[in-house]
Parts: sequence; structure tokens; C-alpha cells
Amino acid sequence: MATSIQQRAELQRRIWQIANEVRGSVDGWDFKQYVLGTLFYRFISENFSAYIENGDDSICYAELSDDIITPELKEDAIKTKGYFIYPSKLFCNIAKSAYQNTELNTELAEIFNEIESSANGYESERDIKGLFADFDITSNRLGNTVADKNKRLAAVLKGVADLNFGHFEDNHIDLFGDAYEFLISNYAANAGKSGGEFFTPQNVSKLIAQLALHKQISVNKIYDPACGSGSLLLQAKKHFDSHIIEDGFWGQEINHTTYNLARMNMFLHNVNYNNFDISLGDTLLNPQFKDDKPFDAIVSNPPYSINWIGSDDPTLINDERFAPAGVVAPKSKADFAFIMHALSYLSPKGKAAIVTFPGIFYRGGAEQKIRQYLVDNNFVETVISLAPNLFFGTSIAVNILVLAKNKQENKTQFIDASELFKKETNNNVLTDEHIAQIIAAFDEKKDIAHFSQLVDNSKIAENDYNLAVSSYVEAKDTREVIDIQVLNSQLKTIVANIDSLREQIDEIVEQIAA
Repeated sequence: MATSIQQRAELQRRIWQIANEVRGSVDGWDFKQYVLGTLFYRFISENFSAYIENGDDSICYAELSDDIITPELKEDAIKTKGYFIYPSKLFCNIAKSAYQNTELNTELAEIFNEIESSANGYESERDIKGLFADFDITSNRLGNTVADKNKRLAAVLKGVADLNFGHFEDNHIDLFGDAYEFLISNYAANAGKSGGEFFTPQNVSKLIAQLALHKQISVNKIYDPACGSGSLLLQAKKHFDSHIIEDGFWGQEINHTTYNLARMNMFLHNVNYNNFDISLGDTLLNPQFKDDKPFDAIVSNPPYSINWIGSDDPTLINDERFAPAGVVAPKSKADFAFIMHALSYLSPKGKAAIVTFPGIFYRGGAEQKIRQYLVDNNFVETVISLAPNLFFGTSIAVNILVLAKNKQENKTQFIDASELFKKETNNNVLTDEHIAQIIAAFDEKKDIAHFSQLVDNSKIAENDYNLAVSSYVEAKDTREVIDIQVLNSQLKTIVANIDSLREQIDEIVEQIAA
């Protein structure tokens, strides 16, 4: 069996191969949708076939005739899996003859429509509807003629079909996440700022998930108010052995394309439709799941310092999420609006781990007043500063804010993890060892010189409620230690040498003058 490093290298090689096939027509950022959409189509086809075959080696669903599918079988499958795919419409059967299919683009459009509409009227309808909306088969970016479009679509299908990792669930790697991360890192220039917003690198996601789930034997459900492609939520799934997430995964996302990716990602990780609830919309102005809170675990990487209506909407100060602080986040910096939203949705026993822009921890005005509310009510458990350049599309050295409502001491922990990183290609990464080191410090709450400090909230109040890590964890002095006595001795020798040289030069000048 291939190792995770080998599988990841093979995945990246294949994706680059597909990119070369369609290069010149579809730029990287758009091309991403076709690769991820095709990966998803392959996965749900194989997953559905495995469900129908139910471990019976004598049955090969892909080889069956569509005619033998009874209405009862179809209905049972939709109720269980959330969707239905006929044998002839499976990925393997379409990919097999893709290059010879002169109607490939229209056939794919029909298949995707059939998969989505199969859920109409069932409990899974909202989870399935629009999943393939961003797989634009009519786009001129695929080519100006039908033949050009089909050629490129066939290349993508064939490339994904050639990925030979066995069953998706047996892979060492996060196939979808790795594919997404690879595409974003290679097309960062095209992606611009959006890459960092849409995707939290897997190593950072792992740290955030461990912080939110720390010492919780079981959680009712896990929630991300700005869930992007779902990478943060799904990192928590990897903790199922030690943490039982009873009611599944919940998230809200404002970007339609990314909302679709998050739902796809759930299916790709074998999270059934009845174990997740991803909603589309503006979390700050149209929050979902009010009737489903509180949540025992919250993870989030909200967009940094975006504009929002803030104080221009007089109703927001009376919103139950923002009212306790007596002030709303500034109109040009919505960071604390997301933080107050998360706190409102957090259960009395839970933890929220939120990626934050460092500036919010020391600026004045409304942000200082919100920090005062958080500190005076003892909601801030830990502030962690991370190394720069961990995210795609931004080199900012971000912080992680951990909130809790069940703290025993009126103290706040600060961890300076800015020196913990490994340089890889264009980005820095956190290794498992780095994550373990941070979690150990988070767990023990002990003072560690130049790394971790537990500070009385009264001292933070005296410091104008500044929560910047550098204000409390003294940086290591890396300057070279100089021995003054040795230096003075060296200077005396140098001065003596200079005097000797001057005497020699004077003698030479006198000889020349004579």
C-alpha cells in the first residue's frame, strides 16, 4: 500500500497532468471547479455502488441494466443515501467512453440534474440541491465549440478516473482537501485573497480542531459560522476515536461556490446527509441554527477585517449576540462580530477556537470595549500567536483565540508559537510535533519561558485589555552575548596595531621626502 507521501505526490502529478490537458482555455481558479466536481462525481458513484452491492462480490452495480431498478429500490436508496444514480449514469461508465462521446457535455448536465432532482421531496433535498451548480458545462472557458468542450471534459474525467488509490475511505490522505490545497497553492496569483478565505490549511485545521475538542469526552455537535469548504469541521471527524460528535456537523457559508464545496466535502468524507447541516447565507446579518444552539465545539476561520453594516443598523445593538458587550464591532472591521456570534452559540461546557487577525487584540475604540467584556466575564481561555505565511494568499502571522464559559481561574493564557514552523516551498507549515507542543502547553497552563504565560485578568485590565501575545510572553533575546573584557582586550590590540602602522607610514613618508 502506498504511503501518504506517495499518494499525495501521485495526486498532485495527476492533477498537473489534467491541467496541462486543458491549459490555455480554463485558468487555474476555474479549472479547480471541474477537477473537484469530477472527484465528487466519482466518489458518490463509487459510494452509491458500494451501498447497493452491500459487500456481495457477485453483484457489480455498474454492469446492471437500468431497467431492473424498481421504484421501491430507488426510494429506499434515496432515503438512506440521500440521492440516486442509475448504473448507466455512474462515473466509471461515463468516463470509459468519454473521448468517443460527442454529446458528453449535455449528457453530464443531464446526469448532474438527475442526481440532484432525485432528492426532490425527500429529507435530503436541501443537502443535495445545487451541488453541481458550479460545474458549468456550457462555459466558453471550456472551448468555443462543442467538440472543444467535450475534449477538455473528457480529459478531466479520464484524469480523475486514472487516480488509482483503491477505495476513497481507505486512503491515507484527505483526497479532496489535498486536491483543493494543491490547486490553491499553485494558482494563488489567480485566486488572490480568496484562497486564504476559502481554505484553512490542513495542519492549522488540525490544531484548531484539537483545541475546540480538548478534554471533551463527547460533544453534541460541532459548528463553523464561516465554514468555507468545510475543512475545519472535517478535521474534527478525524477525532472520532476519542471524541463522539453526537449530532454531526453544522456550518454557514456566504459564498455560493464554497457552500457547494463544503457540502461535497461532507459526502466525500462519508458524512451522510442526515449528519450535517450546511446553510447558505450571511452569518452576521442572517444567522441560521438559532433553534439548534448551543454547540459544544465551535471552529472558525472567519474573513479578516471585512466591512459590515455595524452601527449603521441600530437594531444590531439589541441583537442577543452583540448586546452583552454594549457595542458592535467597527463597520470596517467585523472580526469581533464573528467572535461575539461564536460566543453566543457556544454551550456552557464547550470551547470555540477561532483564527483571528492580530490587530483586533490591541486596537482601541469598540474593539477595546468588546475585549473588556470578554476578559471581565472570563471568557478568554487562551490567545496563541502562530508563525507567518501559514495560509495561502496571505503572509499574515495569525492568532488563534480560544473561548470558554467554564473557566475555573480568572486568568488568561498566552502562547507564543511564532517560532514553530517548517519551511516548505512557498509556505510555512505546522508539523504534528509543533501541534503537540502547543496542545501540551494549552493543556498544562504552566509558565514556560519565552513560550507560555498565564496572566491574571486584573493585569490585563491594567494594560487596557490588550490581548496581544507579545505583551505578556517575553521574546527570547537572540542577540549574541558579548564579553566586554574580551572586547576591550581586542580593541587594545587593534589600537596598538594601528599606532604601529601609522609610525611605519610616517617613516616611509620621511624617506620619500628626503
